[in-house]
Amino acid sequence: MGHPNLQAEDVDQHAGSPAVPRQRVLPTRAPGASATAADTAWRPLRIAMIGQKGMPATYGGIERHVEEMASRLASYGHEVTVYCRRSYGETPADGYRGVRLRQTHTIASKHLDAIVHAATSTVAAMTARPDIVHYHGLGPALVAPLPRALSRARVVLTVHGLDNQRGKWGLAARAVLGSAHWFSGYVPHQRVAVSQGLAAHYGTRFGRPTTYIPNGVNPARPVRAGQIQDRFGLTPGGYLLLVGRLVPEKAADLLIRAFRRTETPMRLAIVGGSSFTDDFVDRLRREAGADDRIVFTGFAYGDLLAELYSGAAGFVQPSRLEGLPLTLLEAAAYGLPVVASDIAPHVEVLRSDAAGGRLFRDGDEDDLVRVLTSLLADLPGERAAAVALGERITGRYSWDTAARELERLYLRLAPEPGRRARARPARAPD
Repeated sequence: MGHPNLQAEDVDQHAGSPAVPRQRVLPTRAPGASATAADTAWRPLRIAMIGQKGMPATYGGIERHVEEMASRLASYGHEVTVYCRRSYGETPADGYRGVRLRQTHTIASKHLDAIVHAATSTVAAMTARPDIVHYHGLGPALVAPLPRALSRARVVLTVHGLDNQRGKWGLAARAVLGSAHWFSGYVPHQRVAVSQGLAAHYGTRFGRPTTYIPNGVNPARPVRAGQIQDRFGLTPGGYLLLVGRLVPEKAADLLIRAFRRTETPMRLAIVGGSSFTDDFVDRLRREAGADDRIVFTGFAYGDLLAELYSGAAGFVQPSRLEGLPLTLLEAAAYGLPVVASDIAPHVEVLRSDAAGGRLFRDGDEDDLVRVLTSLLADLPGERAAAVALGERITGRYSWDTAARELERLYLRLAPEPGRRARARPARAPD
């Protein structure tokens, strides 16, 4: 729906934060509208997924996306291998949710971790002769020419966001990611975008077709309060919530400043941690100062994250740059009133500023104070409206639908070989 415009005149400088391009809004279309009516004949495919940190997913939107999609594709009868970094938790030797997991080497540093892992994973994947090599994120596009030129595999790349515009990168890293952006437009056989704005961007910038397959969201899994009071001093219904990596474009600093100006006994839980951004996290703690209403929990996942969602009075998403944020979908699925900046991906999800789904002007601290004050003045009314919003969002954003769309794309791309005549496993009806 929104169109991230990268021209210099649309780069916004705010309160000393790194430059972040404004994301503008364009008309929408329904998910999967570009899919052809006739499906290609089904056959089992070998699929390699590269670019994520690993599985099982703990923190990270790309990791959650890959786990949900890969596990469904495996259940449909495809052989899916997800390449993992050793630094991302334990990797079960026997796979996970039907997906094969393989660790490859990398160099654990801010600038080399992702690209070295993408390169070693690509080499490992090519030895397995996959039908599809599927990259996630812009950075791995730098190694996408290898399978494109040296194998029969079809190359797919999912764009989760314009990483070359993220505030944590310096000039040199942005230049490298700018090259990756160019590669992502021209090298893959097919691009997938998780938001309508990203799909529009690739059509406009590169003149190349891009398939829109949005993220999904799982049903809420309410968890009764158990850990949050003992660990963080939080009580159910007594706090607002932000969930995400603590990086400049997520704008937690903007939220902290606005919250400190809001007269309320409500607390603010900042759920997330550094992504090679320790200096920024230190700055956030200084911004919070002596305000004991603000609590930093670190990363949370599993039952603890479900408990934090279940007990929150509302959710705030102040980001200045996004693809299609899973945390916003998850908060809505839990029936939380949400407040979000009016960048295009948020408008794509919320549609308009209304009770239960409030929008404030991107980067505008005063407007965020105004919206927070309005939310807190009528929490029961906002909560009632948020239930309807959650029902609409869980109906629209489906992992099952997304995985079926991706399977159809793979089958259209992959050449029809005369090999591996395995019977198609029985599948449950859609």
